[in-house]
Formats: sequence, C-alpha cells, structure tokens
Amino acid sequence: METVREIIVAMQDAAPTGRDQLDEPTLDRLRVLTQSLLAASADANSEYLRFQEIQQRSLGLPGEDMHEWLGDKSILVTGGTGCVGSMLMRQLACYRPRRLICLSRGVTDGWPRLATAEYVRADVRDRPALASVVGEAKPDVLFHVAAQRDPGLAEHEVHRTVTTNVLGVRNVVAVAEEAGVPLVVTASTGKALRPYSPDVYTASKRVAEWIASAAAARGGTRTRYAAARFTHVVDNSIIHQRLLRWSAGGMIRLHSTHILFYAQSALESAQLLLCAGLGASPGSFRVHAINDLGWPVNLLDMALGVLRRTGSATPIYFSGYDSGYEDVPFPGLYDPDTAGDVSPLLSALEADRAEKGPCRAADAFPLEVAPEPELGKLLLALEKACEQTQQPAAVRAALDTLSWSLFDATLRAAPATVLARAASLTAPHRSRLNAQHRRMLAAFERYAGVGSPGQAMPPGAAVLR
Repeated sequence: METVREIIVAMQDAAPTGRDQLDEPTLDRLRVLTQSLLAASADANSEYLRFQEIQQRSLGLPGEDMHEWLGDKSILVTGGTGCVGSMLMRQLACYRPRRLICLSRGVTDGWPRLATAEYVRADVRDRPALASVVGEAKPDVLFHVAAQRDPGLAEHEVHRTVTTNVLGVRNVVAVAEEAGVPLVVTASTGKALRPYSPDVYTASKRVAEWIASAAAARGGTRTRYAAARFTHVVDNSIIHQRLLRWSAGGMIRLHSTHILFYAQSALESAQLLLCAGLGASPGSFRVHAINDLGWPVNLLDMALGVLRRTGSATPIYFSGYDSGYEDVPFPGLYDPDTAGDVSPLLSALEADRAEKGPCRAADAFPLEVAPEPELGKLLLALEKACEQTQQPAAVRAALDTLSWSLFDATLRAAPATVLARAASLTAPHRSRLNAQHRRMLAAFERYAGVGSPGQAMPPGAAVLR
C-alpha cells in the first residue's frame, strides 16, 4: 500500500492548485486516490470525533459574581438569533435578568428562541432604528454579537461586510454612548491578532476592535468596553458545513494538505462573552480569549472522517488558498518564548500585556493603539465610500488605507523590545516574504530601530485562527 504522503503527491500531480473546475477524467483519478488516502489514514475517524466533541466543552464561570452582575438587569443582545447569540441568550436567562432583549435582522438559521425574552427586528447598520431600541430598553449591559462572519463571503460581499462589521460597531458604540449604557461587550475573532491583513473579514474585525478601544479611552468611567475573541465555533462551523455539503456531491476543496485550526464551542463562546463583561475596566478596552483551546484540528483528517462517516466517494482536491484566507502568517506574530503561556488567539504584540481574566480559562490584555487623528478621518472616508458605492474595489481600497494606518498606530503603542523581538524572528525569512509582509517587517524594524539580513523561510503547517 502506498503511504499517505505518496498518495497526496499523486493527488497534487493529478490536479495542480488554482483550478476553478476539473474535467471528469481528473475527478475520476482523484476519486480513486481519495479512497486510497482514506484507507491509508488511520486517524481520520478519531479526528472527526474529536472535532465534534469540542461542542460539549464549557468554561468555568464564577456563579455568585454573575448573579450579582446580571440579576434583575436589563440586557440587550444584538445578533441574538444566531448560533453564539442564541446560546448567549440562554446563558443570560439563567441569571434572571429583569429584561432580556434580542435585536437582530430576523435571520435565525434554526437556532432556538426563548419564550421569556423579547425579540426586536432591526439592523445594526440602521443607526436610527438601533437608537430607538436602545433608548427604549435602557440596557445595563449590551452584548454586540451581530456580524458577517464568513471570511470567504467577505471577499465577495465587501460592502455588506464593512457596513456590518465596521460601521455597525461604530453605530453600536455611538448609540451606547448617547444612551449612557454602562457596559458594552463585543464579539471579535482570533484573526484580529494580525496587526495588518489585506483580507476583508480580518481587517473589518481588526478595525472594529480599534473603534471599541477608542471609545473606551475617551469614555472614562461612563461606559466600559470589553471584547471576546473567538476561533472556529464547532456548532456553526463553516468548515464542517462545507465538508458535509461537498460530500453530498461534487468535490471537496481543501486549501492545503497541512492545515490545522483551533476550535471552540458555542457554549464556550457565550461564556467567554460573560467573562469579558465581568472583566471590563473603566478607560481600558480588554480583549479576552480562551487560553487552552486544546490541540488544533487537522483539516485533512477531518475531511476524511466526514467521507468515512457519510460513505461518500467525493474526491478531495487541494486547490490552493482562496481570497480571504492567508496562506502563510507573518512570522513575527508568535514568539516561542511567550506563545505557549497565553491563548493562541493573542499575538506577540499582545502576549506581553496578557494576564489571567476573571475566569481562569481566559486570558485578557488591554488593546493599545497610539492616538492618531488620521484614523478618525480614514474611518469617515470609509463610511463615505460605502455611502457612495457598493463596488467592492472602492470599499476595499478605503478599508485597506485605514488598516495600514491602524497598523502603524498599533506599532507605535508597542514596546520597542517587543517590536525588535518580532523583527528578529521575521528577518531570517525575508527572502520568502510577500509584499505586504515585507512592508510590515520594514515597519517593525523602523519603530524598533533595528534591521538585519535574512534567509529563506522553511515550509511548515499553517494554523488558522
């Protein structure tokens, strides 16, 4: 029998990356090779089971503190009809709030609703409608979970992603400040650990974190802000949904042969939002992330597990990376001296400020961005671009300009020693960096006051956050 590696090489030879469609003879060859790979892969079924079991995980929350904080309060959740939002609604109901209100566009995707909660239809992109709901509810706590969450879709629906993930957060912050809401907790993503990304989804969530951090800095003690970073949520996993759909016919498209990804449950995500709210501090925007996400899931083994469970003969094609998914992360994002001590959803720029959150299972750090008036101007320019056109190129360009400015402001707020360390970790890979990463390295070296020649980057597994 051929080894797994030999079969994979044969699959790559039969169907090179970058093809939108494959002819029938190629598909037939991949079907045969996929079945051979399935027979040779002993770990596929156990990896798929491990992925599914993550759905049962939960965090430990301090019960008495939660009841004192949330009991008999008015609580508003945006996006409370989605997967994480509906789980958050169920968790909040356990603490007997006075009012529990969900604001959403009405898209439920089959997630359950609570008989004891109130459901209001509105869009966070509609600031007057949002203000009306918040003004009537007068929430003691506002959880902002509504978002466009699909990185691949974001590359096609640029306008909707930016108006929801960026301007929607801006609207929530503005309305909360006007209404005097004491606490706002936002949902973010582990992808936001990248100080710069050309990907629309990642950039939109990165800017959203900055908007909330700027509000915290200017808000003083009136309104507190906090955030929770999620990685792949098993309960509504885009990856799992695609694998099941593809296994029913067509072909399974995997970006690479060696992708690993972290995952967490919807229950963990909801509880992390509660933990973040409990750990909010006046004048500081603290970001929370689960510190132990377990061993990352092997995507190829998971895909094979799906095929084995469904009995499908669908072929696997290693297609290369689509827009919205980064193939190689910036090398300086993780420092081996600190990465094992904090959540993998924190970068090296953030790990040095991390400490244990109010829940032992979470790390927290204050997001710091240097004051920069240009950022506000560029946010307004992005808003204007969205008002004038829905053309992806124009909106994407405005977002990218803002993202680079935010990247510079982030580096200016970081300690020079941390920047120098990130630069030294990246410099040996200089000859293999893409254009954006070369620009990033130059900025790290400039702000740290260092510079060094480099060498080629060795291949390695891509771990998705």
